Amino acid sequence: MPKHDQDAALFQTMISRVLEQEVAPHFDQWEEAGVMPKSLWKTLGEAGMLGIDMPEQYGGAGARMEICQMAVEEIARQGFGGLCGGYNIHANIVMPYLLHIGTEHQREQWLPAMIAGDAVGAIAMTEPGAGSDLAAIRTTAERTDEGWLINGSKVFITNGLHADLVIVCAKTDPKAGAKGISLFLVDTQLAGFSRGKGIKKIGQHSSDTAELFFSDLLIPQDALLGEVGKGFAYLMQELPRERLGVAAQAIGATEGALALTIDYVQQRKAFGKRIADFQNTRFKLAEARAQLDMARVYLDHCIDKYNANAMTPTDAAVLKLQLTEMQCKITDECLQLFGGYGYTLEYPISRFYVDARVQTLYAGTSEIMKEVIARSILGKNAR
Repeated sequence: MPKHDQDAALFQTMISRVLEQEVAPHFDQWEEAGVMPKSLWKTLGEAGMLGIDMPEQYGGAGARMEICQMAVEEIARQGFGGLCGGYNIHANIVMPYLLHIGTEHQREQWLPAMIAGDAVGAIAMTEPGAGSDLAAIRTTAERTDEGWLINGSKVFITNGLHADLVIVCAKTDPKAGAKGISLFLVDTQLAGFSRGKGIKKIGQHSSDTAELFFSDLLIPQDALLGEVGKGFAYLMQELPRERLGVAAQAIGATEGALALTIDYVQQRKAFGKRIADFQNTRFKLAEARAQLDMARVYLDHCIDKYNANAMTPTDAAVLKLQLTEMQCKITDECLQLFGGYGYTLEYPISRFYVDARVQTLYAGTSEIMKEVIARSILGKNAR
């Protein structure tokens, strides 16, 4: 067996074992509580699940990036959508931002703690009045003699309740539009930072989601991530990795929903025969399998392009659009095959269903993905 395959098999075994022992017995309770315990991050860190593809010098495993995607996929496949969203932010977004954009001091300050699970990461872009339209954000960062003074608020921030580090997107030049945006590393222990109550959602209940507030929050000069005014460019640079994670989550969750459904239709009977024996059921499952297989081929293709530094924003938009829409469609059809039982909390397919819905919203809505793709074909509308 090639070494790459051996590594993947070892990590797969480890990830499955950790989820079975440390997550599965408690997940229903966390879903009801609307939040996971912060101690879970320490557990994941000790098990080696955080920083899988981060350099060994910071405590990471130094594995290939696709192993990190495999972890996302497995968490989603087992039906832990709430954990998957937070894990994707922490390990698949915040840490790569630090690695690719941060200074050596910033990496040494945060990466070892995040890999160990001693610090939880979040990224704060969305505001009450600015979602997909990032140039409309109103949070500001003003340079002073002591550092940077941040004022504003953010909403729908995954890991917001537990975060020790937040990458904050703020305007350093309010008149410059997207070119006036910069990124900052905010230590949540600093005075001037506060959090609202956890936001209640229709799905991914255990994923802590919060509103964050910055009131004359003073951070040091060296908390600037990258260069002033290049925040938007950095966000575009890192979007492919973010959308790869969302796509891996879509594949894993769809596989999990389909596996539950295949098992159910072979046991449940109606009109004297198994649900699996009806032509409609067989055709629906065949279509789902075919769509999943095609989706996986494109995900693997995009991973190869990412590793070759050749993945474009359009590639990422196509991937995110197709796989999340597929997830919602197939999960809906799987639930339908459960009949009324699928609408009850007793059957896990209901969790797959509600957890899926946000996938076409965060990390860029489906409509924004279509606009990105259209611009690559036709150019930007000049209206």
